[in-house]
Amino acid sequence: MKKEKALVVFSGGQDSTTCLFWAKKNFAAVYAVAFDYGQRHRVELDAARIIAGKAEVPLHVFNMDLLSQLTVNSLTDTTMNVEKAKPDERPPNTLVEGRNMLFLTYAAIFAKEHNIQHLVTGVGEADFSGYPDCRNDFIVSLNQTLNLSMDYPYSIHTPLMWKNKTQIWQLADELGVFEIVKDETVTCYNGIKGKGCGECPACELRNRGLQNYLEERKE
Repeated sequence: MKKEKALVVFSGGQDSTTCLFWAKKNFAAVYAVAFDYGQRHRVELDAARIIAGKAEVPLHVFNMDLLSQLTVNSLTDTTMNVEKAKPDERPPNTLVEGRNMLFLTYAAIFAKEHNIQHLVTGVGEADFSGYPDCRNDFIVSLNQTLNLSMDYPYSIHTPLMWKNKTQIWQLADELGVFEIVKDETVTCYNGIKGKGCGECPACELRNRGLQNYLEERKE
């Protein structure tokens, strides 16, 4: 893969930032795309620009605010409260229906135009939050669909698919970007950089994984 080009779906959060530097290690040239879909934590796009600049990776940001008009969720509707606990009977209200499918599809169109076959995304189901578009079955299916729809040999890479948050922190450390991920990424649904608000589900998952990793690293 080292001679190939890769395109990373990049948000400026912990997972996609780890994937960005994973891609830099494994591919000869790396590009990134981000999407402005009206998310309440759109400050993540500022973080994405800064981190991409430090990584010397060209970043293209595309407007997809139509998505916020198609589905109701707490990430695009600021009048809704972000659920702190995942309900048993349905996915959390932070689920943006179709988001990963659309992001990867638009990324694939961009990739073909620029002669890029490899797509990288930070989805994973080890710390599963009930999002159906983070599952491996979905990625495998979409990969085949994209290949058929555009008659192009895409390969979607998901380096975090089977890693929990503790293992993702470890990977960031192994890649030499632990401090960047810890201090400069935006994972918080309320748009607070670094450790975030500490209360939303994204912060709880991120910070619990960090605490576990730091404890393991001491041993």
